[in-house]
Amino acid sequence: MLTILGFAMIATFLVLIMMKKMSPIAALVLIPALFCVFVGKGAHLGDYVIDGVTSLAPTAAMLMFAIVYFGVMIDVGLFDPIVRGILKFAKADPMRIVVGTAVLAAIVSLDGDGSTTFMITVSAMYPLYKRLKMSLVVLTGVAAMANGVMNTLPWGGPTARAATALKLDASDIFVPMIPALLVGLLFVFVLSYVLGLRERKRLGVLTLDEVLVEEKEKEKETETVLVGTGAGAGAGQGTPPADSSGSGSGTGAGAEAEDDGFQGLDPHRATLRPRLYWFNALLTVVLLTAMILEWLPIPVLFLLGAALALTVNFPRIPDQRARLAAHADNVLNVSGMVFAAAVFTGVLQGTGMVDSMATWMVDVIPEGMGPHMALVTGLLSLPLTYFMSNDGFYFGVLPVLAEAGAAHGVSPLEMARASLVGQPLHMSSPLVPAVYVLVGMARVDFGDHTRFVVKWAAATCLVILGAGILFGII
Repeated sequence: MLTILGFAMIATFLVLIMMKKMSPIAALVLIPALFCVFVGKGAHLGDYVIDGVTSLAPTAAMLMFAIVYFGVMIDVGLFDPIVRGILKFAKADPMRIVVGTAVLAAIVSLDGDGSTTFMITVSAMYPLYKRLKMSLVVLTGVAAMANGVMNTLPWGGPTARAATALKLDASDIFVPMIPALLVGLLFVFVLSYVLGLRERKRLGVLTLDEVLVEEKEKEKETETVLVGTGAGAGAGQGTPPADSSGSGSGTGAGAEAEDDGFQGLDPHRATLRPRLYWFNALLTVVLLTAMILEWLPIPVLFLLGAALALTVNFPRIPDQRARLAAHADNVLNVSGMVFAAAVFTGVLQGTGMVDSMATWMVDVIPEGMGPHMALVTGLLSLPLTYFMSNDGFYFGVLPVLAEAGAAHGVSPLEMARASLVGQPLHMSSPLVPAVYVLVGMARVDFGDHTRFVVKWAAATCLVILGAGILFGII
């Protein structure tokens, strides 16, 4: 019964948000609360929620201060050279922009943290997508898949969990998997190329200057129409044109900075701190190094980093308040989503639904599939890492699967490698806090992102699995 209710709860959540019948926050809170009552444990709902919130509180704190930190770094111009480099490569060609998104997400993913990867990638690429009217779900989908492949790095989490659960060395799991993972990453780049060609066919190819000139001409036409009809008479008498705010910069990019988030290209915005560029770069490198080497817990590192970045770059208290207010919307959306997800995970864990679902999945495996347990594990990693946390899968399910595989001569190393296959899909799971950073900063509906990415992410997982089998790794 718990198994049926667990799958029903997840299915209800996904259907409602994909059909846009409920917001993700409302669905994450109300649906598990309702199913908790169905299970007959409504009296324990408070305990489950508190347990879930307690477990996710460090993650929420990390995301809050990471958003503030990277938001400040974007404000002061740390990532402007990256944006300019991508612009130079992309030249307002949708195909190049999508491929650039995948490459940037893969490179930044080397730090092992999905949240920082998404913040940097979206901050750099969102203005281009918005300016050229490209599909934003392509941005979120490509970034999530590239990060999902790179998330298998030993310091990314899944590999370390698999090694811990099966008492193996992480390098013994990861190093032989590199060829299969490279094939998976290549598939993401090829897919990005195809999706980019689709966007190019839909939008055409322009230079960035042509885009800006075209927009200024449209603004002037609109202004002329308004003045001619009398609707804009007041604006036409002694009021500067709509695009005059950007004329001082000589680029026009600042004209709509407030409107579409294109501030990354405005070389004269008031928040720039060119004299502190190398300080900010060094601070970021030290922060990411400390995170990888685990000098301190990640939430503490970002808390200290955000406080230091604000103090050095904006010594005046009013300026600090202004920066915090500027990023408050993202902070509230993401942290709110994480705490709502805590209700979902708390009910899944507390009621025993996760354990029941995992046991059922293992029990339904046919006896004849025993010698092929690595393949089975790889296939099961897709739905299981999507519907439950990595901790639940690697510490709860993988040891059971490995034990079943060992009875048929399948080595724990093969089982561990196969368990990594589902990560490209896992990174878009509603139980992964980082995905809410991705969709929140890109202003994409979670349901739209899910509808777009699931099929492509699943295909990426299967490509990695196929390559692993072909190379004799799995």
